[in-house]
Amino acid sequence: MQLSKTWKVTRGLMDRLQVFVNKCLRRILRIFWPNQINNEELWRRTSQNRIDIEIKKRKWGWIGHILRRPHRDIARQALEWNPQGRRARGRPRNTWRRTVTFEGRENMGRDQTDSSE
Repeated sequence: MQLSKTWKVTRGLMDRLQVFVNKCLRRILRIFWPNQINNEELWRRTSQNRIDIEIKKRKWGWIGHILRRPHRDIARQALEWNPQGRRARGRPRNTWRRTVTFEGRENMGRDQTDSSE
């Protein structure tokens, strides 16, 4: 999870990460097969959020950190860089920048006090 803020995360990868984290939490709590609990109860007992919420929080925190840096900073230039030239045929790839843009548009109408998810 250290560099998760810079990953291009797909739904499949997010699901696999969530399964892994849930498995680790169940081992920590010593919850084995006959004693089953659902994921919401597991997260409540461990005071954890879903992995997608945690990654989004970290990603937006990192973006805010980079955007507060001066314009000449290399990280800021890399974030704002727009390659020139023609793109390949077909559907554009779902890049990190496109996922951030989509998440930003998705959250534009959300109340800022509701960020405790």
